[in-house]
Amino acid sequence: MEKSAAKQRIEELRNLLWEYSRKYYVESAPVISDFEFDALMRELEDLEKAWPEFQSPDSPTQKVGSDLEDVPVQGFIQRPHRYPMLSLANTYSRSEIEEFAARAVKGLEGRSFNWCCELKFDGTAICLSYRHGKLVQALTRGDGQMGDDVTANVRKIANIPQQLHGDYPDDFEIRGEVLMPYASFDALNRQRELEEEQPFANPRNAASGSLKLSDPKEVARRGLYCILYHIPAQSVSDDLAASHYELLRKAASWGLPVSEYNRLCSDIHQIEAYIDEWNEKRKSLPYATDGIVLKINELDAQRELGYTAKSPRWAVAYKFKAEQALTRIRSIDYQVGRTGAVTPVANLDPVLLAGTVVKRATLNNADQIALLDIRIGDNVFVEKGGEIIPKITGVDIASRPADAHPPVFPCECPDCHTPLVKADGEAKWFCPNTDGCPMQIKGKLLHFMSRKAMNILAGDATVDQLYNLGLAHTPADLYDLTTWQLLSIDGWKEKSAKRFLDSLRESISVPFERVLFALGIRYVGEQTAKEIARHFGNIDAIAAASLEELAQVKDVGDVIAQSIFDYMADARHSIEIQRLRAHGIRFSVEQQLGRLSDTLEGQTVVVSGNFSISRDSLKELVERHGGKCSGSVSSKTSFLLAGSKPGPEKIKKCQELGIRIVSEDEFWGLLPEDSRIDRSAETEPTLF
Repeated sequence: MEKSAAKQRIEELRNLLWEYSRKYYVESAPVISDFEFDALMRELEDLEKAWPEFQSPDSPTQKVGSDLEDVPVQGFIQRPHRYPMLSLANTYSRSEIEEFAARAVKGLEGRSFNWCCELKFDGTAICLSYRHGKLVQALTRGDGQMGDDVTANVRKIANIPQQLHGDYPDDFEIRGEVLMPYASFDALNRQRELEEEQPFANPRNAASGSLKLSDPKEVARRGLYCILYHIPAQSVSDDLAASHYELLRKAASWGLPVSEYNRLCSDIHQIEAYIDEWNEKRKSLPYATDGIVLKINELDAQRELGYTAKSPRWAVAYKFKAEQALTRIRSIDYQVGRTGAVTPVANLDPVLLAGTVVKRATLNNADQIALLDIRIGDNVFVEKGGEIIPKITGVDIASRPADAHPPVFPCECPDCHTPLVKADGEAKWFCPNTDGCPMQIKGKLLHFMSRKAMNILAGDATVDQLYNLGLAHTPADLYDLTTWQLLSIDGWKEKSAKRFLDSLRESISVPFERVLFALGIRYVGEQTAKEIARHFGNIDAIAAASLEELAQVKDVGDVIAQSIFDYMADARHSIEIQRLRAHGIRFSVEQQLGRLSDTLEGQTVVVSGNFSISRDSLKELVERHGGKCSGSVSSKTSFLLAGSKPGPEKIKKCQELGIRIVSEDEFWGLLPEDSRIDRSAETEPTLF
């Protein structure tokens, strides 16, 4: 793969993963399966390893679990975790489980140890803190360092005790999963359909959405359930227990809800027998599970193996192969995305699959339909890779009815009826009516308002309302909205209107590079927008640039340059930019903070620990002095900036590579005295 193609694919993968994460974690509306998400993540990891110059601390590969969309939920206070709440590495391969076990044996130099096998519960992670036997705090995973305080809601989950009994530690925390049993899930979706609301895709997203409700009384009505599975070894004294399994048994004796299905295993054969057993038995459980978790049982062995930046070395998750069902294709619809790509979606005879009724399945493109020889009326095999979004994996040719007929892929856009186009080398057909197609318009509005762009508080439902009522067809229209207009919309109240308008006002301070990304120029991802903004300095210079000048920007190839050139040449876009500029949107880096010095020019800095200023401020400071921030230690790291309680793995890696470790006070001493920021403005320390 050529450098420009690698750069483009990396940007595309990052944007896709952020958007899929937003759908999953913020809107509780997943659009791809776990399996497909994991495959995209692995592709991105491989590309970043092959092209280390494109690595970025903001890449999804550097984030932990649900922190891929580490957006503070409105109405919830974010608090630091006492100990980092990492996610597990996962695999779908038996051979990788065997390799993991072999690595553990080697890492422990042949010493004897056992494994604890547990079910992998399909819910949303939670961390509970108990003091003097009373529940005092409940945090979501968040970014692994900071989580949302959902204590009031967790108190409404019936099987979580408010007061413990027995010989419990005076102060400890325990982690687990909040689930929504199938019965509660079905009842909730029936109610939502009666109220003409969008049903949840699966129990996991229903649990996540319910835990973040603003009304604890409504949480109590959702029928949530909790299972706890981990007490951090640092949270309890060494003499309380010597093993993970023993700790969980003690937790159960204090009244905490611990799974009864955990099992101690001594070798890989017993582990695989546990996997085989529960791959079948899990289907009879009243809640969703999607795999097993394999943990080294002895706590001293866990401490010895330690952690990577994202996950423990002493545990791994194995995900079950997706369930499969046979059902009939009734018809095929065609949907239009933000970029104009047309995606076929099959309408199916309802079929029960992995605990939910499946009625629709995505078909990627016309080539996939042809490859599988899919026909309307066919009986097809449907599965949920990762048990979220259904997809068709094959056709039962033997049962094909005589009247089954091939679908006719549309020649024109199903939304605006513009003739479709298909570029050489691309699999998808596109609607070229980028500024007139309703589905594309709504998709662009959603992109403009997304967290990585303008960070405006709105989702699909809001965009549909604003578009259908003629209140917003372009981003600039959003800034013309008034409180009176919003309150005239069905379902809007003064509080929701104020929150929305406040977020619009706050978006005016978004820096130019993010504004450029928010415009939604095809192929211009977050990092590319940053490079272009810094190269040209303002939107007028970009608009005036020739193709050759655009292509001179770092890692911008001919395809991206042409896309930018075409966008800027369109008079409609020029008018839109002028309208946004009139509302105060930043279209120049001159409106942002400039470089303070060249002190850190050419240096790559990794930060770890607690600091006296926020992470964004610290990263900005490093960059304003000419440096670059990275999320992981490598041979290219210039120094590790270590606050209090830095990550032990980063410290160890620095020691192994001979990389300098700099304290926060030493860091301030590196900077020119006349260019340091005032730290007194930020009094709250931030965990990294």
